[in-house]
Amino acid sequence: YMYIHDIHILYYFFIGLLGIGVGQFMNWANDRLENHEKVFTKEFWIGYLPHMKINCKLIFSIAIIYIALLYFFGWQIELLEYMILAPMFLAAFIIDYRKQIIPNRLTLTIFEVGLVFAFISGISSVNIFVDRLLGMVTGAGIFLLITLIGGAIAGKEAMGFGDVKIMGALGLVFGLSDIIMISVLSFLLGAVISIVLLVTKKKGTDEYIPFGPFIIIATFIVMLVPHNIMLLVLLKIFTLGMYQV
Repeated sequence: YMYIHDIHILYYFFIGLLGIGVGQFMNWANDRLENHEKVFTKEFWIGYLPHMKINCKLIFSIAIIYIALLYFFGWQIELLEYMILAPMFLAAFIIDYRKQIIPNRLTLTIFEVGLVFAFISGISSVNIFVDRLLGMVTGAGIFLLITLIGGAIAGKEAMGFGDVKIMGALGLVFGLSDIIMISVLSFLLGAVISIVLLVTKKKGTDEYIPFGPFIIIATFIVMLVPHNIMLLVLLKIFTLGMYQV
């Protein structure tokens, strides 16, 4: 009874505590990143830490994500990779929602982490490394094409280049098939949620709705839901339930 998925319950407790600590640090990091300021400075120790305010939503969000990652991935290399990246994904969601930007420094850090783990994966399998590179090109390529075509048709920027860059970074992290799923799911979520916001008059037709949050929600879904289940759900949606296993 003390084990969940063959992992002792105390490990879930300690990884949740780690998530709380990371979440509080990300509260500081998000404010710095959205103002294009350095994150790792002495001001954290002498200004923020002694007088910090607890951000309950953020710390418990990351704690829950960490516990979920341990549950789904166990002690695999993906656990370490996603524990590093998940707070950055959440930061991209929050900053894009608040400021309608995804800071280049944040995107570049996601890319750098993805590159490191792509090389680590490439040691055991060159195919995995190639798949991640194809994911990077495909993710950035799809959104760049939409941005250019949408801009040409509408006469204004249809999608921010921050979305293009983060999709390239995510493609390097998740590989070809998963970045295609993230792309499809993000557009599906964007369409449904935007319609709801417009119908409920939370947003006007002339108001900008940032797309980054939809990308990040889709990313977490694809990260945590098994590939075959996610593929089946998408096929069911786009065939209006007619697809049969």
